[in-house]
Amino acid sequence: MHRRCKPELRQNFQSASGIRICHWLQIRWTRSREGRAMWLSPALLLLSLSGCFSIRGPVSVRGPEKGSVKVQCHYKRGWETHVKWWCRGARWVSCEILIQTRGSEQEEKKDLVSIKDSHTDCTFTVTMEGLRQNDSNIYWCGIQRRGPDLGTQVQLTVDPGPQPPALLLYLAV
Repeated sequence: MHRRCKPELRQNFQSASGIRICHWLQIRWTRSREGRAMWLSPALLLLSLSGCFSIRGPVSVRGPEKGSVKVQCHYKRGWETHVKWWCRGARWVSCEILIQTRGSEQEEKKDLVSIKDSHTDCTFTVTMEGLRQNDSNIYWCGIQRRGPDLGTQVQLTVDPGPQPPALLLYLAV
């Protein structure tokens, strides 16, 4: 059974690593590779926070409809050979992984999304092409690891493209 913050005390803060901090320092991982929630004591908090600042990315990005956008996610040294991923969805626990690396620098492409890792720069870049209005959503840059994955949230907004000029119809009378 998983404990949750009491509704009247619901003071949740989501960190970059997917840790939800509830009232009285009860820590609940909101995503793990096994899909389980885990609670940590305050004593273990400091040990678990070491991964919190291991990945960062832009808070938000914008791109034009039918255009493309590039998102750069930065990570600390030591994560170079880990699998990096890009997923879509407001909730960390249920976001859909759209693409991931294989732990190498080789570019991976699936449909209109690609991901490329640079071990030298400690960054991975996600490119989304052919943007549509319904691509506007919350996405996550992530690093796979044993235990809960690391991740940071990115808001993507797709701006509407120019509207075609209205056609005027003249009726001959």
